[in-house]
Amino acid sequence: MTEPATGAFHALLTESRTFPPSPEATAHGIVSDPGIYEAALRDPESYWAARAREQLDWFKPWDRVLDWDLPNAKWFVGAELNASFNCVDRHAHGARADKVAILFEGEPGDVREITYRQLYDEVNHAAAMLRHLGVSKGDKVAIYLPMIPEAVISMQACARIGATHTVVFGGFSPESLSDRINDCGASVVITADGGWRRGKVVPLKDNADAAMANSPTVTKCVVVRRVGDAHVPHMDASRDVWWDDAVAAAGSVEVAPEHVDSEHPLFILYTSGSTGKPKGIFHATGGYLVQASLTHKWVFDLKEDDVFWCSADVGWVTGHTYIAYGPLANGATVVLFEGTPDYPGRDRFWEMIERHKVSIFYTAPTAIRSFMRWGDDLPAKHDLSSLRVIGTVGEPINPEAWIWYQQVIGGGRCPIVDTWWQTETGGAMITPLASLTTTKPGSATFGFPGIDVDVVDEQGNSVPKGSGGYLVVRRPWPGMLRGIWGDEKRFHETYWSRFPGMYFAGDGCKRDEDGYLWLLGRVDDVLNVSAHRIGTAEVESALVSHPAVAEAAVIGIPDEVTGQAIAAFVTPRMGVHADDALAQELRAQVAKVIGPIARPKILRFTAELPKTRSGKIMRRLLRDVAEGRVLGDTTTLTDPSVLADIRSQYESQES
Repeated sequence: MTEPATGAFHALLTESRTFPPSPEATAHGIVSDPGIYEAALRDPESYWAARAREQLDWFKPWDRVLDWDLPNAKWFVGAELNASFNCVDRHAHGARADKVAILFEGEPGDVREITYRQLYDEVNHAAAMLRHLGVSKGDKVAIYLPMIPEAVISMQACARIGATHTVVFGGFSPESLSDRINDCGASVVITADGGWRRGKVVPLKDNADAAMANSPTVTKCVVVRRVGDAHVPHMDASRDVWWDDAVAAAGSVEVAPEHVDSEHPLFILYTSGSTGKPKGIFHATGGYLVQASLTHKWVFDLKEDDVFWCSADVGWVTGHTYIAYGPLANGATVVLFEGTPDYPGRDRFWEMIERHKVSIFYTAPTAIRSFMRWGDDLPAKHDLSSLRVIGTVGEPINPEAWIWYQQVIGGGRCPIVDTWWQTETGGAMITPLASLTTTKPGSATFGFPGIDVDVVDEQGNSVPKGSGGYLVVRRPWPGMLRGIWGDEKRFHETYWSRFPGMYFAGDGCKRDEDGYLWLLGRVDDVLNVSAHRIGTAEVESALVSHPAVAEAAVIGIPDEVTGQAIAAFVTPRMGVHADDALAQELRAQVAKVIGPIARPKILRFTAELPKTRSGKIMRRLLRDVAEGRVLGDTTTLTDPSVLADIRSQYESQES
């Protein structure tokens, strides 16, 4: 298998449709001056210092804005602050005291509204509880909860006393939970008796028990009552305590926020990648909170009366940055939802947007494509006029899904902010600004002001407009990861060795003739067909642009002639009859939109695609199916039976 001498990606898909913000949106927007981009890159340290002073309250000012010793960065050096104080106290003791901070809706339909004053009380109670259990500054706390207020309260309580939290997604197995507890050495686990998912109980405490059996550092386990009599877990009297009892034992006291250094680890969040030991990505308090709050305010053009709903789980970085920290630092009202978009009906999201008057909605392209497949009539049943800005996160969005989202959900009036970032980056890196940026369907547009992103070739040289390559960041940024917990060597090798002096994101990207950035997917997912490097996102977009297709996943399979051939797994829209004729039509569609080189050799129809509960398509597992390998880890899949069905179908069609 050979590659072009330049190492360039063949970025063949074009998109010329543009959507500028309304003049009114720009005139009244938080950001209205396009000169902010040039100013930020001309003097990044002054720019970030100004933003840090605007966004946060600091107990002690910094001595220096940045210390940069490749690959290690320290931001706001010598400064002291507290994340909980910035997210809770300053609002609870000010004009926002009676403003709703968290608007919670559980899967069964139970609703809790928690004001900033009430959140202050809850966080103090939880902080006192942790102190009473022996947790102090620098200790680690594992949080394994459903999407309930106690998840955010626990995170803020840890931040308040200077403990470092690691939130573990509730869909992870006991083994995965144990691995994370042991890696960071957590002494306390916070979990629940269970959580609700599609009317059934997820036995979180039972899973935690199995994990803690192999986690010797754990001394205490706090259990939130969520499902009650629906599932009564075993309680170990020497270790386990109910949340309410632990709070009562600690007493109703106010806990002064710990003054922590700007570089103090706020949290560790594990990302597994495709193989190997999970990486404990840790973020520092000051830089992370600056970027989380600033990007939340500027990207979404946040107004005081907005109701902000990010549909991610707090077990993922999106839930950290755009539920637990960014919105609360900005004094926003944030929606917290326990359930799924299709229970009890497939219009659950639209019903909630109507009822809660959500004005900013932020979700994953995978969810959007599912909504498309379910049909336009479901959102049409609901009044979505409260929406002002809509966003996407998690993976590149296909242009046609973007258009559907803009027209059907946004009513043709809402700007779409399509954001690219990672667990490692802490907050949005490539994104439109709702009040300022002219968007193109499928493009994340440009680097956020102050983020120096570039697209480079194999040698690390910037590629010209109209070319593809590798996405890098040339300068440090405040929200960047500070390392992989306990593994400095892996940190350097994973992110800083491929292109010396630059952070390599692991993604392919193209820069079009107008300078817009188009994410092409993970480099591992880039196809090499007859020495043409083609991003999976482009082929998937070409397939989804067909009116019969709701969703598609594309992988490369070995081919004796071309090195790799393209295999496509396609989910038709509701009511579409999928047959050989449609398969041929779709192959022709790809050839027409991209070129004959991208025509799929194999095309299989499937009712669903294998996805994690964070909404990402597991292409790695599809490759395992196509190449007849033993399946890798499937514990995070929404529905593991989907993969079994695909394997059965694939093998029958190949025989």
